[in-house]
Amino acid sequence: MFRDVNNWGIIILYVCRKKVITMKKPTVLRRRYIPYELVDISDDELLFRSDELLVTRWSSIRPRTDMSGGISFTFLDRGYKVGRFYDSDRSFLFWYCDIIETEYDQATDTYTINDLLVDIKIYPDGKVIVLDADEMAQAMEQRLISCGQAAKALKTLDVLLKMIYAGKFPPPECEGWEY
Repeated sequence: MFRDVNNWGIIILYVCRKKVITMKKPTVLRRRYIPYELVDISDDELLFRSDELLVTRWSSIRPRTDMSGGISFTFLDRGYKVGRFYDSDRSFLFWYCDIIETEYDQATDTYTINDLLVDIKIYPDGKVIVLDADEMAQAMEQRLISCGQAAKALKTLDVLLKMIYAGKFPPPECEGWEY
């Protein structure tokens, strides 16, 4: 197998002398409001891309003892990102759901994933924890996010919690991927 990238950044694989065109790798930026940071996460391995979903495999940006990396499923049109987190032995630790809003610049093929602060952590034993609601309140007080963004985040949080409590989590798109 031979791999090449053409002038448009499209990855081309040559398998058994047959040309197979795969997905173009976009620029992906992650914006956090508290503390504020804008991080380029384009180096994450892109596993799948469509208009509705990005699937990436990643390692933690900074060394950590509690986890090593994972696979993220960014649902571009649903307002959330679902992550499967793993330890350094590649053992599954937990699911993590970020409530997000996505901006897309077609001219530069750039996604900006805005973290709307409130998150959900789901452990293998079924324990569910809602995290960072205080950060969302702080971001509203400081006018880092709008009332509309906060309302959208709370509605998305409600959708995810109902999915979890009904036993319909993770979404089917998250099945069959390994770290």
